[in-house]
This record gives sequence, C-alpha cells and structure tokens, in this order.
Amino acid sequence: MAKNETTKSFVLRLNAATMAAVEKWAADEFRSTNGQLQWIVTEALRKNRRLPKKHSASMKNENEQQDSAKESAKEE
Repeated sequence: MAKNETTKSFVLRLNAATMAAVEKWAADEFRSTNGQLQWIVTEALRKNRRLPKKHSASMKNENEQQDSAKESAKEE
C-alpha cells in the first residue's frame, strides 16, 4: 500500500498471543503484519457500514488486487 498524506501512524499494543496470531495470519495471507492489521480494521469497518462508500469501493479494489497476487504466489 502506498503511503500518502492521509495515512496516520499510531502505537498499538497487543498481548503476545494476539500478536503471534496476527503475524501467522499475515504470513498465511502473504501480507505484512501491518498490512494484515489494516485489512482487519478495514474489513470490520466495512462489514459494520462505518466506511464512506468511496473508501469502501477503493479498498475493495485494492483487496481484490491483493487476493489476485496471493493466488499467483500460491500457484508458483
């Protein structure tokens, strides 16, 4: 994901077991830990209709591209 001026950074504290689970899930999905956390938050917001429509559509396109890349990596 390209960093832009609308990206905000913050500290997130997770217990060790939760962080290990997120790291494993990220590896299984061929994402970075940060990318996985962004995806988890975005999906939760989308499913609960908390994202603006424009943002939701752009994230859907980005997720589809990541899924396509993930499938290509699995085939290799």
